[in-house]
Amino acid sequence: MIDLPLPLAYLTPLVTVLVVYVYRLRRREASAAAALQSSVQSGLTDPPSLHPVVDSSICVGSGGCTRACPEGALGIIKGKAHLVHPTLCIGHGACAAACPVEAIKLVFGTERRGVDIPYVKPNFETSVDGIYIAGELGGMGLIRNAAQQGLQAIESVSRHRAPPGQLDVVIVGAGPAGLSATLAAIEKKLRFVTIEQEESLGGCVYHYPRNKIVATHPVTLAIIGKVKLGEISKESLLAFWAGVIQQAKVPIQFGQRMEKISRVDGGFVLKTANTEYQARSILLAIGRRGSPNKLGVPGEELAKVVYRLSDPEQYRGQHVLVVGGGNAAIEAAVTIAAEPDTHVTLSYRNESFGRVTESNRTQLQQAQAQGQLTLALRTQVAQIEPRHVSLDGDDGPLVIENDVVIVCAGGVLPTPMLIELGIGVETKYGTV
Repeated sequence: MIDLPLPLAYLTPLVTVLVVYVYRLRRREASAAAALQSSVQSGLTDPPSLHPVVDSSICVGSGGCTRACPEGALGIIKGKAHLVHPTLCIGHGACAAACPVEAIKLVFGTERRGVDIPYVKPNFETSVDGIYIAGELGGMGLIRNAAQQGLQAIESVSRHRAPPGQLDVVIVGAGPAGLSATLAAIEKKLRFVTIEQEESLGGCVYHYPRNKIVATHPVTLAIIGKVKLGEISKESLLAFWAGVIQQAKVPIQFGQRMEKISRVDGGFVLKTANTEYQARSILLAIGRRGSPNKLGVPGEELAKVVYRLSDPEQYRGQHVLVVGGGNAAIEAAVTIAAEPDTHVTLSYRNESFGRVTESNRTQLQQAQAQGQLTLALRTQVAQIEPRHVSLDGDDGPLVIENDVVIVCAGGVLPTPMLIELGIGVETKYGTV
């Protein structure tokens, strides 16, 4: 046995630890660099909404932001933090809070892609006194943030009560922001009504594919208190909201679409298709999807054409055409294709899917390899008939048997409606 000099005996373990640390650090940085390169090559460089921008002149590469991000959107490359998976970012801001040197700021949009954001004050009131915005429309799609905004907006509304014969507030939308606001309105004993254009609750969550995992964080609700949800399925989250409604006896007027808001003395009149409400304040807790983009082809008015997927099981045994090239289209096609005896065709006008997540790309490839669905790239819908759909493509016309057409081509943001009301709207290009 060789006896090492005492200083060397102490130094050897330290060198070993240092070597292991450097090795692991380089592996993590190589993995982050590969992830960033993959995102760029796939065209997945535009975050959906609020996201972090790192000041590399300040960043010390501590890794606190990467550890704080449960979605794994951030990584360290050459000692600096980078947004390596932009499309995974959901804007909760945990990274900014975890940065020890305040090198991260949260912004909307990018230099290439602007995002329309309505102006709201710290109390969530817009530039029009009495009209408030909370949740996704204001750029905060994260469930926790939306719910918190709904609660805070109602706290502000409650300081300005309406005279007798008038509602204190009309809450538009029954997603997380609208439901949270409704609970707060009950707690504050406001005179209010909550309307929802759909026939069910949950906002955009309701239209997620079946069993999709929804990442959320602890949220504080009026009456209910603090709730820890974590990563749960769409169905479990909707069941939670349904339980909240039952427990708090929440009144929601489903199937009422807001058509117009008009000013009157002392407030507003909000009209739906079959009624109108007069209120001191309006809280818009609606999504950013607005009206769906349409194809503009003959036959699109047929009842079999829909613009959202609710339950894939209802299409079992049918011939389904999904139109679109984004994540929503791929998720719809894959989940429907998993139903027994279902024939799914996915039509997309381009030759490849650019801006989709890697997980969706993998699922699509697996479904195609297993013969569960057919890809019709470089095609566009030409005509929709009761039992068939005609596609125009580079290889000529294609006629396929069809029972249902699901169009996932995005939507028209409700910006014109906001501007008509006099609400200030700013297009953000990578700014706060």
